[in-house]
Amino acid sequence: MNYEAVIGLEIHVQLATTSKIFSGASTAYGAEPNTQACAVDVALPGVLPVLNKEAVHMATKFGLAIEAEVAHRSVFARKNYFYPDLPKGYQISQFELPIVGKGHIDIELDNGETKRIGVTRAHLEEDAGKSLHEDFAGMTGIDLNRAGTPLLEVVSEPDMRSAAEAVAYMKKMHSLVRYLEICDGNMQEGSFRCDANVSVRPQGQQEFGTRTEIKNINSFRFVERAINHEIERQIDLIEDGGEVVQETRLYDSARDETRSMRSKEEANDYRYFPDPDLLPVVIDDVYLDQVRQELPELPEQKKQRYMEEFDLSAYDAGVLTSSRELADYFETVVATTGDAKLSANWISGELAARLNREELDISESRVDAKAYAGLILRIKDDTISGKIAKDVFDAMWNGEGSADEIIERKGLKQITDSGAIEAMVDEVIASNPEQFEQLKGGKDKLMGFFVGRVMKASKGKANPAQVNELMRKKLDQ
Repeated sequence: MNYEAVIGLEIHVQLATTSKIFSGASTAYGAEPNTQACAVDVALPGVLPVLNKEAVHMATKFGLAIEAEVAHRSVFARKNYFYPDLPKGYQISQFELPIVGKGHIDIELDNGETKRIGVTRAHLEEDAGKSLHEDFAGMTGIDLNRAGTPLLEVVSEPDMRSAAEAVAYMKKMHSLVRYLEICDGNMQEGSFRCDANVSVRPQGQQEFGTRTEIKNINSFRFVERAINHEIERQIDLIEDGGEVVQETRLYDSARDETRSMRSKEEANDYRYFPDPDLLPVVIDDVYLDQVRQELPELPEQKKQRYMEEFDLSAYDAGVLTSSRELADYFETVVATTGDAKLSANWISGELAARLNREELDISESRVDAKAYAGLILRIKDDTISGKIAKDVFDAMWNGEGSADEIIERKGLKQITDSGAIEAMVDEVIASNPEQFEQLKGGKDKLMGFFVGRVMKASKGKANPAQVNELMRKKLDQ
């Protein structure tokens, strides 16, 4: 039997406020345990929460960016459960009346098609603390620094049918929140993480299967592996005559498997009720219009502009707008070079390959945009060939100076003197008369042989276009 996966994601976006959602304590990462948890965060008797206005502002920006229904009135509720890192005994969240309602995100599939993924809702809530299981000799330590950190939980519709689609959706969401500057997107620090709801059903069946929830996945690679593993586990279980149990599971990246964490509680187990210490959040159309005016050029808009203004392909424009920082880098380079296509090719080619190889973000590039533009200018004006440019780039990456300095110091200027190149062409032809006759006789593949020999003779400095042109002239003589 063929099965179909049904996948929905709950993405937890840590909002980039400097203080917590209901207190003035700092949200800075990396402090010593329990040094950034104030009386409100640890729920000492008599304290009252005060809503952080900036968290509302950021949630509103997000809602408008995904063309969602932003609620004029939303309500905070208490979600009651016991856990050691939750000192209140409840989490302040939103339940029946979230700040952001239905919206959508469009993703690009591997076959080039676009698929719309629905967003059910996005609600504001506070984060819990963190349990520390290492270095405590069989005990667990509790760090409450994260307690009260503002989160926007974005719940998708169950519209995804493969792990690849889930990763594409998550990457699109990651890009969007960074464009909006409402989250730094740092997955290693837990600023952007997700829970995946996964079920399977026979192909063609309308009714959903029993789902499991995989908690707290913090990398794109692990999301894909965890979902694929869970799909296989559920199919094997069904085909062996068993039944999928609704439960919460954890993904073990070291073993590449999911394992049961706890049976899934139903929503009513949390005994939600409106928080008596917080007023409803009321926003009007004037406020929404003000926030709408603040929205930056979003990824899809920027992609369309690059295709129209710079005549880039949909693929290249998509790559260059995948992050705000990469788009800014590209635009800085183009402003200097005046050549969008050449700049795009070198950024999405040589630079992207180096960043991927060293697992760096564009913001961590060892060659800044203006320096990279200097290299592309030397390719554009034929000072160096594309092949030599790669060597120059390597030297720039290793901190050996600017493109011009490296070219001058290493004597890498391209030979464009047609007389000098023609002399090398004649010498190569004279050394290989038999192959030249075969080339004249129609064996076109030998053109690469001759061009390669001339380039070798010139130590890679001859202009390849001129070499090709001179070779064609020799064939016509």
